Amino acid sequence: MAIILGVDPGSRITGYGIIRSEGRTIEYIDSGCIRVGEKAMAERLQTIFQSLAQLIGEYRPEEFAIEQVFMARNPDSALKLGQARGAAIVSAANSGLPVHEYSARQVKQAVVGSGGADKAQVQHMVQALLGLSRKPQADAADALAIALCHAHMNQSVLRVANAGGKVRGGRVRGH
Repeated sequence: MAIILGVDPGSRITGYGIIRSEGRTIEYIDSGCIRVGEKAMAERLQTIFQSLAQLIGEYRPEEFAIEQVFMARNPDSALKLGQARGAAIVSAANSGLPVHEYSARQVKQAVVGSGGADKAQVQHMVQALLGLSRKPQADAADALAIALCHAHMNQSVLRVANAGGKVRGGRVRGH
């Protein structure tokens, strides 16, 4: 059993999603958004860091998953996103959590089945997979999708290990 904290970093809104994964059973725990508003960048990063540290203290996740940086059209936006990611990663690392990073394409593939899925499709599948009564806010849905992607990756690794195979270069090979 593992509690997984998924994070969708942003310089204004950082989504978080917390799930419990046990075998093929996945249970929703919590999700939401850390909204930092129009503060100076240093204050936004501090808010992200402290808010995630508080969530980690409250829910005690064993795993931390975050979206990898993608190259945005606007270099300034990409830099701010990188800073928000850094604050989130340091918060997890300070708590001794292993940090796992996934590309947006990997997350969409794991949750929707298509690496080119849009936000509405991700929201819909997160709602369906977790049995939620309503769609989560977009940033929270993305964070839950990241946590679900990590749970699926863990499950795949366990299946390979239990089958006696070895993982090398992304391929499964028997003994």
